[in-house]
Amino acid sequence: MPTGVAIRDAREQLFGAAERVLLRDGPSALTSRAVTTEAGCAKGVLHRHFADFDAFLAELVRDRTARVEDQAAELREAAGTGTVAGNLTVALTGLFGSVAVAVVGLVISRDGLRARLRESGSAGIPLLTEATAMIAAYLDAERERGRIAADTDTGALAPALIGSGHLLFADRKGAPPEPGAVEKVVTSVIAGAVREP
Repeated sequence: MPTGVAIRDAREQLFGAAERVLLRDGPSALTSRAVTTEAGCAKGVLHRHFADFDAFLAELVRDRTARVEDQAAELREAAGTGTVAGNLTVALTGLFGSVAVAVVGLVISRDGLRARLRESGSAGIPLLTEATAMIAAYLDAERERGRIAADTDTGALAPALIGSGHLLFADRKGAPPEPGAVEKVVTSVIAGAVREP
């Protein structure tokens, strides 16, 4: 893009370009040059909106993590409807079928990014931490409705579901797992806790 041409929503355009590079080529290929080339803009555009590349990546992770909050609200509203396994299958597929697995790989692979995220108050692995809280809140809501056993430790069950889901979707080059495969794992993980008729 020629210098001096305004870009509408430069931030979202850069984030979208970063996601495409991340999904196509992996975390090691994600550079400021790769992002701006993918976005079709000059490298200076990124640095006009962000202090440096790690600041850009940290904001990308925070932005994508905030999307989990929207998904969490939808999942909480599903409590008491459908089946617990079905709701969890939809939630995990929505979470990991997106760019989430690639973002987790990015966070794990970049020390500077992890340091920047910790400085801003992020704990654990961003996105996975929020996703675990989302699943735990949903399980708590189902426990209140009697569809999950009263003595279930949702704080232990939620990370088991997130870890299992992450492993199912972690093969970036392969096709995502079929919904039936995801539901089979979910059903196995929650088998001892579910109290549905």
